[in-house]
Amino acid sequence: MQRRLLLTALSLPTGQALAQLAASAPLAPGLPALSAERQLEAAARAEGRLHTLGMPDSWANWAGIWADLKRLYGIEHSDENMNSADEIERMARDGSRGTVDLGDVGFEYGAVARGRGISRPHKPKYWEQIPAWARDEDGYWALAYTGTIAFAVNKKRHGGRVPRSWQELFDGPYTVQVGGVGSSAQASANVLAAAIALGGDEVRLQPALEAFAKLARQGRLIHSNATVDDLQRGKADVFLLWDFVALGHRSRLTQPADYEVLIPTDGSVTSGYTTLINRHAPHPNAAQLAREYIFSDAGQLQLARGYARPIRIAHLDLPPELRQRLLDPAQYSRARALRPFVWAWEMKKLRETWQDEVLKQTAR
Repeated sequence: MQRRLLLTALSLPTGQALAQLAASAPLAPGLPALSAERQLEAAARAEGRLHTLGMPDSWANWAGIWADLKRLYGIEHSDENMNSADEIERMARDGSRGTVDLGDVGFEYGAVARGRGISRPHKPKYWEQIPAWARDEDGYWALAYTGTIAFAVNKKRHGGRVPRSWQELFDGPYTVQVGGVGSSAQASANVLAAAIALGGDEVRLQPALEAFAKLARQGRLIHSNATVDDLQRGKADVFLLWDFVALGHRSRLTQPADYEVLIPTDGSVTSGYTTLINRHAPHPNAAQLAREYIFSDAGQLQLARGYARPIRIAHLDLPPELRQRLLDPAQYSRARALRPFVWAWEMKKLRETWQDEVLKQTAR
C-alpha cells in the first residue's frame, strides 16, 4: 500500500507530491508522522542508486554532488556522458522500460523534453528563489546553474595576441574549435553568441554562419567538442566553451597560465543547464532527492566549486575563494540571456543548416 502511495504522489504535477506523501503516511501509535522531506530521503535511501546521463564528475563539479549524496544518503551513482540531444533520445527510446533516472540538458532542451512527454515534474524546496525566466511553471525543468559562451585562448600562439571580440577572432589568423553544432547545447550556443555579436539573434544566424564558413574554407575550424586533452595538446588557438567549462579545463592543465579565459566584448549569450527527471526513472525518489540537493545551499556551492554560476547566487553567501574562481562580473556586460522557446525551434533546423552552410565548406 505504501509503495502505491509513493507512485501516486510521484505522478503529481508539482511539489504537491511531497505534501501528499506526508499526509498519507500511516501514524505509529505515540510517534509523530515523518515530514515529507524525511519520507523522500527514506524512499531514496531504499532505492540506493542513481543513474544519470551527461553528468560526468568533471562537469560543473558533479563529483562533489555525487560524493555528498553518497555520504549523506548512501546513494551510489553512475553516469553515461552524452550531449543534450542524445540524452533526450535515450529516454524516449527506453520509454516505459526506463534505465535512466536523471539527465542534465541545455536550457532549450527542457521544453523539448516536456513536449515529448519524457520528463517528470518536481519543484524543489527553494523553488521561489529560482528566477522565473529560468524555470518551467509546472516544475518540469529549472536551471541549476548558468554558463556564458567564452573564449579559452592559447597565449603561446601568435606572439601572445589574444582576440577579445568575435570580430577580432574572425578577422585574425586563429584556428578555432567550435564543437558539434546541432547536437551539443554548448556548440550550438557558440553559433548564437557569434550571431548576437555580429548583429543577429536566435532567428538570424546568417552573420555567424558566414563567419564560421569562412574559417571552414580556410581550414581553421575544428568541429569536435573540446576536451582537456585538446587544450593540453594545443589542438586549436581558441576554444569556444561555456565559461565554467573553459575555467574547469584550464584548471586541469599542466600549465594553466598558458590560457586566458574571457567573455568576448562585442556580445555573448548566457544559458544554463537543467536536470530532467525521467518520467520512467527506475529510481524516482533518488532522482527527486538529487534535484532537491542540487538546489540547496550546499549543492549550489558545489556547482560553484566547478566554476559554474549557481542559479540561486543572489541568495548565497559565496566564500571569497569561490568568488575568485569565477570571472569578473564586469565581463558579462554585453552578454544576454538565451530565448529558450525560440531557440528550441531554431535548434531543430540548425544541424542541417550547419551541415549545408559550414561543414560542406571545410577545406579538403
